[in-house]
Amino acid sequence: VHQLVESGGGSVKTGGSLRLSCAASGYSLRYYCMGWFRQAPGKEREGIASIYGDSGSTLYADSVRGRFTISQDNADNAKTMLYLQMNNLDPEDSAMYYCAANWGLCPENLLPSVFQHWGQGTQVTVTS
Repeated sequence: VHQLVESGGGSVKTGGSLRLSCAASGYSLRYYCMGWFRQAPGKEREGIASIYGDSGSTLYADSVRGRFTISQDNADNAKTMLYLQMNNLDPEDSAMYYCAANWGLCPENLLPSVFQHWGQGTQVTVTS
């Protein structure tokens, strides 16, 4: 992956929704695991969702399962779009959100250190 660029962050009220996008360009992500991570001030980076390009299989952290949905388009082309649909947002979801890529299968524990390529992040702020 040559470049990952996130967009779509912003400020919303509790219960609102946002859709994050990540443009991944460089080469095909068919055999990559793509993930979304977040990091709030003073906290460790947390893996929240991943998707494996070849199979489309997904993993979610307990904190977001049922509220967030990860998806991607055009896994066989040179440019892939990764999305994170976030519904029923809570102030606890406020953080910088990052997309990342790992050559190979997705780690079961969504461990950030496994992922080799990272975007610059997009800020999500949820207010009550």
